[in-house]
This record gives sequence, C-alpha cells and structure tokens, in this order.
Amino acid sequence: MTNKRRLGGWLLWLAAAGGLAVGMAVGPLGNLAARENTTYPELRTFTEILHLVESNYVNKVEGKKLIRGAIRGLLRTLDPHTSYMSPEFYKEMRVETSGRFVGLGIEITIRGGILTVVTPIEDTPAFRVGIKAGDQIIEIEGKSTKEMNLQGAVRLLRGRPNTKVTITVFRKGAPKPLKFTITREVVRIKSVRTRKLRGGIGYVRIRSFQSSTGAEVKKAVRKFHEEDVNGLVLDLRNNPGGLLSQAVSVSNLFLKPGQLIVYTKGRIPVQQNRYTSTEQDAHYNMPLVVLVNPGSASASEIVAGALQDLKRGTIMGEKTFGKGSVQTIVPLTDGSGLRLTTALYYTPRGRLIQGKGIDPDVVVATPRALSRQRRIIREKDLPRHLPSEDERKGIKSGKPSLKAPGILAGPRASRKNVKDVQLERAIEYLLKGNRAGKSQESGA
Repeated sequence: MTNKRRLGGWLLWLAAAGGLAVGMAVGPLGNLAARENTTYPELRTFTEILHLVESNYVNKVEGKKLIRGAIRGLLRTLDPHTSYMSPEFYKEMRVETSGRFVGLGIEITIRGGILTVVTPIEDTPAFRVGIKAGDQIIEIEGKSTKEMNLQGAVRLLRGRPNTKVTITVFRKGAPKPLKFTITREVVRIKSVRTRKLRGGIGYVRIRSFQSSTGAEVKKAVRKFHEEDVNGLVLDLRNNPGGLLSQAVSVSNLFLKPGQLIVYTKGRIPVQQNRYTSTEQDAHYNMPLVVLVNPGSASASEIVAGALQDLKRGTIMGEKTFGKGSVQTIVPLTDGSGLRLTTALYYTPRGRLIQGKGIDPDVVVATPRALSRQRRIIREKDLPRHLPSEDERKGIKSGKPSLKAPGILAGPRASRKNVKDVQLERAIEYLLKGNRAGKSQESGA
C-alpha cells in the first residue's frame, strides 16, 4: 500500500507501509487487442511531449525517469492503492509476506519529520545492542536522515548478512547522540504471538497476514483447544492485512466446512471469486472474541466480517479501517511491478467492506491517553478512495454516540500504566459468558 496513511509504522521486512497486497497475478490481466481503441490516439500526444522534453528541456533528462514519472502520474488518477513499483521496490515488496529479511530488526516510522524507532524486535541485532522504542535515527553511515523517506532508510539499513551498519540516534534524556554499530543478520518475523490470559483465556495476536500465518494460528488454536481454555481472544488491532489466502485460512479454523468466508466482484469473470471454508480438522467451537480498531484493514476485515456474519464470534473494539478492495500484483517485463485494484470484497451476507469497514458488536473506545487525541483516518478519508455504496448514493454516515447501547467509552487515563481496556473487556465478556453457561455461537 503506497498511500499516505501509515498503519502502525514500517517494519524493515515490510515493503510498503500498511502491506495490504492481497492477490498475485503471474501474467497480464487482459489482451491489448481487445481494449478500446479510443485510448491509443492520445498516445501520439504523449509521444510528442516526450520527444519535445528530451530534445528541448533546459537540462538533459533521462528518458527512463520521464517514463516512470508518467506511469506514476497515470496511476495517481486512480485509487490510492493502485501504484507502480520500480524493480527495487517490487523486490522489497516480495519480502512483505515472507517474514524473513537481512537487517537490524527494528520497526520504524516517520514522526514529526524524523525517522523514529517504533520498537526493536525481540532477539534481533538492534534489540541486543540496546536500541529502544522512541529512538530518533538522525544518521545512517554518517548520512543525515533529514527528509529521508522510509524506503530510502530501509535500503540503507538492509544489506548482506554479517555486514555492519552504523547509526546515530537521539534519545530523550541522553546528554548527547548515541552511536551504534550493528551487524546485520537474517531476521525471522513471527506474525503470530500467543499467551495465556487470566481466567484460562487463550490469546492470539496477529500482526499481519504472512505466508505462514494460517499454520501458526492453527498450531496455537489446537494447543489452546487441547488445554480446554475458557475462550479465545483473536487480536487483529492495528493489523494492516496481507495475504487473502491467509485470511481464509484463519477464518477456516473457526468455521464448519462449506461456509462462505468472502467473495469478490470485479469487471471481468476471473475477478468473480468465492472463498469457502474447507477445514477438515476438529471444529474449534470455543467462545471467541475478535478485537479490532481503525488500524484493522483488508485481510483483518475479511476475518472479522466473516466471523460476525456467521455468528461465530463477537467483534469488539472500534470500527475498522474500511479497505475492501482487491489488489492484484502484476510482475512486468523489466522486473518492476504493478499493484492494480481489480475487485471489491463482500462479506458472506453481501456487505461491502470498501469505505465502510466492520462495525463491532460491542464498541469499546481506546482510552484518551493511548489515542493521543489524534484524528482517526480511515479508507473513506483517503484522497481518490473508491466510494462505498452509501457515498455513491450521497448518504452521509454519522458518528456513533458513546451513549448508544452496546458502547463502552474508554476511561480518561494518564499515559503511565494505562490498561488495555479493550482486552480487559474481552476477558470479562468471555468469563461472563462461561459463567452464564452460554455458547459463543448462540450470541453470548
């Protein structure tokens, strides 16, 4: 995803902020000969302009640079998720779903124009040398990071195994900038984290949908199932999405075979697809709460929408991002790639996710100290976003009142020792349901 909205920072293994690619094509999507002929006369004008610029512009301009700029300009007339990827960027994008890269092991973002560490990843080179969350990276190999974009920073921080990179960081409270020389190594990222919560509740946190996510969640759920836990919390908060296949795999674990999970609609027959559950193992029918928030997008919304429509779990938290479009990745002949929006997602009951998102069954607001009173940005706020059905009809959606039934407002709190009220509410909900002797499938 190359839009300007950041969904929780850049991982060094992530190719683009948000990482919402959900499809992969291995060839062209259509036949040039079958396309409308009315477009191509305009190419004569383009060719004339290209020739004039190359021949007469005050400074010599590289033709490749002009062409790539023209391609990017063309795609900027479409939705924010359609984009051109240079060969370098396309190669990095492919790392997005592998969960494996050579680097330092830090999650970074741009805050206030400064390259900032969101968090070091546990048991990685950066973690071991003492890099901390909040560290501001002001130099990489002596080069200032001022006005450096995330892609450029990632390119400098990555490298071959066993090579070194020196970074200079500003740390609040430190008398002077700190220098760290760090040896790059292969870093493997687990997209799934699990633990046991109080009251015998299992917890599965998915940070993104990578190629191994379904298998990791299946292993965790099977273990919790064998331990006869009192319920399960599936945490999809701030999960920007990932692979459609893995969203289907995760949904599979909680559904009976043959249930519709999601379907897509596009302009051509190949874009009309239906995905149903096929899990043949034990039907894990433990009570389930799914946590979501405005950072839950794409594949996360597919899982939440399916489990909600099929009454398999209670969706709790805040309204999701609303990114319900399918991006097909098309490799091009020169090693570059095209990320092209080709279809829209629909939940089993036919609800369109795009521009609307998933409304939780039980709304639990984020405490003000954690939200930092920042404006929440969703898909519908992005420039050039594909409009929802309501937007096309001219219907404006209002904001929910915190006094409405089923809504629990987050408490005022200081940033110190702030409790995860959404997780606490999920635990209470599951324990209360067990005490009442009700099953999750019956709407407990």
